Amino acid sequence: MTMIDRAISRLIRLVVAVLLAMAGLLLSDPLRAQPDPRQAAEAMRAWLELIDAGRYAEGWAAAGTQFRGAIAADAWETTTRRAREPYAGTPRRAVMEAKHATSLPGLPPGDYAQLRFETHFSGGRAGVERVVAVWEDGAWKALGYFIAPWNADYGAPAGAPYTAENVTIPTPAGHTLAGTLTLPRGAAGPVPAVVLISGSGPQDRDSSIPGITGYAPFRQIADTLTRRGIAVLRVDDRGTGASGGDPAMATTADLADDTRAAIAFLRARPEIDADRIALAGHSEGGIIAPMVAADDARIAAVALLAGQGWTGRRTSDSQLRAVWSSMGMSEAKMDSMKAVNDPLRERQAAQMPWVRFWMDHDPATALRRVRVPALVLQGGTDWQVAPEQAEVIAAALREGGNADVTVRVFPGLNHLFLYDPEPKISPDHYGSLPGKEVPPAVLSTLAEWLAAKLKR
Repeated sequence: MTMIDRAISRLIRLVVAVLLAMAGLLLSDPLRAQPDPRQAAEAMRAWLELIDAGRYAEGWAAAGTQFRGAIAADAWETTTRRAREPYAGTPRRAVMEAKHATSLPGLPPGDYAQLRFETHFSGGRAGVERVVAVWEDGAWKALGYFIAPWNADYGAPAGAPYTAENVTIPTPAGHTLAGTLTLPRGAAGPVPAVVLISGSGPQDRDSSIPGITGYAPFRQIADTLTRRGIAVLRVDDRGTGASGGDPAMATTADLADDTRAAIAFLRARPEIDADRIALAGHSEGGIIAPMVAADDARIAAVALLAGQGWTGRRTSDSQLRAVWSSMGMSEAKMDSMKAVNDPLRERQAAQMPWVRFWMDHDPATALRRVRVPALVLQGGTDWQVAPEQAEVIAAALREGGNADVTVRVFPGLNHLFLYDPEPKISPDHYGSLPGKEVPPAVLSTLAEWLAAKLKR
């Protein structure tokens, strides 16, 4: 990713997060006074109260230099209003975690605080607010903000022919993942199962996105599959929701280990047929699934939703051209911009483990080693992962000798598999779409294919 990629990622996920690309920016004077990290939580609590009061312009102005360089004030207000929409009323905050660091990926040496607040709103909702702060000009200032549901209801809907059990999963890295396992009622014996793998960025087990009210694709998929007799395990990403772990230094390979822990958990459950476990990954999850399946001969099938067939570097080039094209740039101007951007992108990759892995990783390496049935689904108006990558994925699978590869491209659907025939690259575009549910055609295609591949 580049500086622009990180900013665009913010727009994609409608989350105001830390821009980690401007590594050359000095955040404070080297002779600054030593900060007291215990004060960071109170300083950020006061900053959040500006947001609570709707004083977004003041909140933007009071944030750190790098924050303000990452996103314009009006875009900050738009994205944050949407992210906070589900959380009505007066907030009551308690500090869950406060960690001090002298460095963070992609940032120069300095003093940083990573904070998590458990926040209950008088309107009835609760959220986990994550704030990254930097010691700048003798004070703690906000560098990034993210809110996700806390203690969300992941139970089965009334009358559903399945149960929903909240589970915890230990990992070799030492943290615990929290998730939900849906199980068909009254099964005669062990049932097949699917592990859902989310895309990049912090996501809860529903793969919901703050600011896109009603978007919960993994909940939809779990409901659809479990009604067909297939158990589904979906988890909060590490460091998100009720899951532990620190995502800051984790690469895609590390996240693949979390998926392996989820598979091991399922194989230990007596209700699950250990030899009929499939993987379904969206976006970055579509990179992880082949990585895991290539080394695990017991995986029964993989479904890749908007996965990548190109390296991250080539995907980044494609994304940037889409952004610049939307701004009306000529080909010559885009070439000029790329010449300036490429060195910045490589510097960022050198400093950030996740970016470095993503940029260099060639998905084809793992895809050629996947021998099990594979389903490749793609949205026809996806500008984040160009639709032609679906056939690139399929070609790599077939090159490795896989004879059971199915490809389906859905016209008019975007990267989130939402109906979006005329996609726009803007902060509030996804949130302004009239429909926030994955269409039945996508769900039925996935369910019918998995049911066929996982049958006895």
